[in-house]
Amino acid sequence: MFFCHHSIRVVPLTSNIYSEYMPIKSKSVLVWSLLVVASFIFSFIMYSLAMVASDSITTPWVSCLAAVALSVAMIALYALFVKWFEQAPAKDIPPSRIAPDTFKGLGIGFAFFVVVVLIMLAAGLYQIDSAGTGNAAAIVTAFFSFLLVAVGEEIIFRGVLFRWIDEKWGFLAALIASSLLFGLMHIFQPGATLWSSFAIAVEAGLLLGAAYKYSGTLWLPIGIHWAWNFAEGNIFGFAVSGSDVGDSLIRPAISGPDILTGGVFGAEASIVALLIGLALSFWFILLICRR
Repeated sequence: MFFCHHSIRVVPLTSNIYSEYMPIKSKSVLVWSLLVVASFIFSFIMYSLAMVASDSITTPWVSCLAAVALSVAMIALYALFVKWFEQAPAKDIPPSRIAPDTFKGLGIGFAFFVVVVLIMLAAGLYQIDSAGTGNAAAIVTAFFSFLLVAVGEEIIFRGVLFRWIDEKWGFLAALIASSLLFGLMHIFQPGATLWSSFAIAVEAGLLLGAAYKYSGTLWLPIGIHWAWNFAEGNIFGFAVSGSDVGDSLIRPAISGPDILTGGVFGAEASIVALLIGLALSFWFILLICRR
């Protein structure tokens, strides 16, 4: 039900969602390269500073408020940077779509990991040792912390990289390049391998890029990304990109080959998650092509 053709604002292919931006496509390759690198550096520094500020706060309720405030600040800075740098308003963060697209994304991201866990349960790879024993304050704090991660990474990889490549080189180039770079970024995570980075590129990079193109907003991929991380780590008890995220609603016993469970990196490195993510990506791409 999350993928009803009329449930998400559709941007027709006959209209360019970037049409009010500077003519990115008309720029020379050299100028385009310099500008996209400058945009990437700005967004990366902004996200890094926000994470440092967030990590310095240890009081749970203050940390939650800080995560929300820093997320709003990043969105505002992104809008200001686009307005100044490209001399046009940021069209991919419309206020009217914050709630509907974000909540749809949250639903998709959560449903994604429900399906992953159900398959692993049926295969005997995942068992529930206990439930409801995690620290509530820690779990709520993690929920808001993952909002900050989703906002920062979606600005970098969809709002900057995908959008600039899409306008200059087209949708397919943008989808492949942004997905590969998104996967490559995760090679530096604890327990990462070439396989885990490839899996993230395929299951998450493609899905988030296609969701961004389909909706025309950052809100939908932000919602998917946010729910994905939180559900994986703090609901179902997996590591998230190799990191132990602490308390979870379910404490599982996970056993079986790493290719099926994801091993120490988390379910993101599982062939189960890869295939589900790939299927969802193709669904979004099919909806885009049908326009």
